[in-house]
Parts: sequence; structure tokens; C-alpha cells
Amino acid sequence: MAQARVNGISLEYETHGPEDGAPLLLISGLGTQLTRWPPGLYEKLVARGFRVIRFDNRDVGLSQKFAGAPTIESVVAARMQGQAPDIPYTLDDMAADAVGVLDHLGVDRAHIAGASMGGMIGQLVAADYPERVLSFTAIFTTTGNPTLPPSKPEAMAVLTTRAPDPNKDIEAYVEHVVRGARTIGSPAYPFEESLLRERALTDVRRAYEPLGVARQLAAVIANGDRRAKLANIKAPVVVLHGDADPLVPVEGGRDLAACVADAELRIVEGMGHDIPPSLYDTVIDAIARAAERSRGLA
Repeated sequence: MAQARVNGISLEYETHGPEDGAPLLLISGLGTQLTRWPPGLYEKLVARGFRVIRFDNRDVGLSQKFAGAPTIESVVAARMQGQAPDIPYTLDDMAADAVGVLDHLGVDRAHIAGASMGGMIGQLVAADYPERVLSFTAIFTTTGNPTLPPSKPEAMAVLTTRAPDPNKDIEAYVEHVVRGARTIGSPAYPFEESLLRERALTDVRRAYEPLGVARQLAAVIANGDRRAKLANIKAPVVVLHGDADPLVPVEGGRDLAACVADAELRIVEGMGHDIPPSLYDTVIDAIARAAERSRGLA
């Protein structure tokens, strides 16, 4: 574990694999720590020849936290009035953080993979810093296109319903997290109950900042529609999405692939909005395919 001073804030990061491996930056989703890229996944990536870089986004895990509690309603209202929402930071700031981690490590160009919000951040990195990106793998993410189907209400509630305070009732907290994971998870590839409980406990013991989720969600909503910007992406792109995703419906992945020149779209039957162990190889194959396409352009 180590800290990088990036864009005036401190970010926690870890690297795995040989220094001469192909650099791969993994970007986590909303409110999730770098631990959501677990050893069983990143060790397989290292075995494929990557030097894996995991980091905690700002406002989560062991990275720097912010203040304030913006509401979805206030952000939406500001956007409808053509005003800049009053939020602590933007998704563009988070994209600059990702590039800053590469700067800190002396990495000129890297493969990028991002899941959910991490995929949105990855879109901005690939579009705004094309010289830094070898390839991009977008995992269950979307473009911000307002005409796409919305999240199912029960899935959106997973993001917006505050969990019980783990300092007062850890069992209630774990039950809440497990229930949410089941709600947005992959029906054809269910997580074992014990693994979900262990992950919930490990993450909350590592760090707990519930309002960070609200601030990150505000940044996502404020970023809006990215379709015009996606035309700037030049790196090879693989879009991986499940057809059973209740949080980011599969139409989001299809829209992303349609907006990026020569993007490769992979739809996984029965996959939801998570990466259980039984889908590790599916995710790794997508990342490896994007990297392979980048070598073909070298």
C-alpha cells in the first residue's frame, strides 16, 4: 500500500506484477474501494503479463475524503436550469486523478479498465488524454445518454438507501450490503453468500465513509451526456456488459459501443452489475482482447 499526492489530494494505490509488465490501471465503481479488484482477479491479470495498478478513487477507501452532502435533486435541478451544480468535485477531476496516479508511477501509457462509474471515468481518460491510453475496457457502464432505459427502481435504491451504521449494528449493515449485492448481481452467476459477507466485512473494516457515495453520485449525474466526447477516443475499446444488468441496462453498453469507432461489444447472458469469481475469466479475456488490439496498432 502507498499514497500518491495527485491534483492536490492523497490517493491510495497498489501495484502488482513485474515492473516491466504491460501497465493496466483498474478504476473502481461508485463507492467501491480498490478491493473490488480482488486477488483472484488481479493475480490472473498478472499471469497474463500485466503490471496491475489498483487505486482508491477520491472520497473512498484510504484516499482523501471530502465534505458536503449534495442531493440528487439539487444536482438535477441545477442541470435543468443550465447551472453548474454545487458539488465538491467532478467526474473530470476523477479522470485527472487516474492520470495523476500514472504520472506518480512514471507510466507514460497504460491499458485502462473501468467498471460502472469507473468505466465512465475511463471514458473521460480515453477521450481527454488519448496519448496516455493504450486500450480501454468498459465494464457495465454507459454514456450518460438521457434517452436510454433507466435503472430498475430496486437497483437504484441500492445506491440511494443509506445502510445501517456498522459501528452500531454490524450484522444489520452486512445484511443490507448482501441484500443490495443480490439485487444488482448476476442471476446466472450468483456470488456465494459467504463471499459476499466476507467482502462486506473486509471493506467496512478497511474504510467507511457513507457520504462519499453521495458525493461521487453527484459527480456522475453532473457529468451528463458523454456521447459527443466519445468520438475523441482513438484507443481500441472493448465494451463488456451483461444482458441482466438492472442498474445499468445493457442498452448503455450498446450505446457506448456505437459511439466509439471500431469498439468491440461483448454481451454476457445472465450477467448483472457485478463481477463474481465465475466471471473473472470473462473480464480478463475482455481486457486481454483490448490489449491485443492495441498491439496490433503499434
